Amino acid sequence: MIDEDWRDDRIGSAHRGENPTVLRRLDSGFAVIGDRQFLPGYSVLLTDDPAVTRLSDLPRARRAAYLADMERLAEAVERACARLDPAFRRVNIEILGNTDPYLHAHIWPRYDWEPADRVRLPVWLYEEEYRRGERHALGPRHDVLRAAIGVELDRLREV
Repeated sequence: MIDEDWRDDRIGSAHRGENPTVLRRLDSGFAVIGDRQFLPGYSVLLTDDPAVTRLSDLPRARRAAYLADMERLAEAVERACARLDPAFRRVNIEILGNTDPYLHAHIWPRYDWEPADRVRLPVWLYEEEYRRGERHALGPRHDVLRAAIGVELDRLREV
């Protein structure tokens, strides 16, 4: 089981090497796998500066770097999920900022096996049990997926 204390300071714990969800350090932040994996491959790009609350807080060059990292993480999730699940459909990318006060982007893989009444809607319309329930908690069973996304992030750095 993952120690919960790092969740109180996701960015600081990533800088200290204590955030167990970190996949890779990128140019503008941290690629992390989501705490809940009801849609396997769900990942987040965290800013590396907790004082940055929105994209427009960044100077243009840092903003461009953040968006490039976001695209890189999205493509890595796409490649890994498509390789591991033939029902992979696409990725959705969202920057919301309604709950957590720091800049972060959600990368949501979407699948053909999702319920018909959900697959074409935002993931936030899934029931709370899916989004926060222990049944989908990140754990050792996600190690292959984590590794696959990491490999793709590394490959995309070389491009």
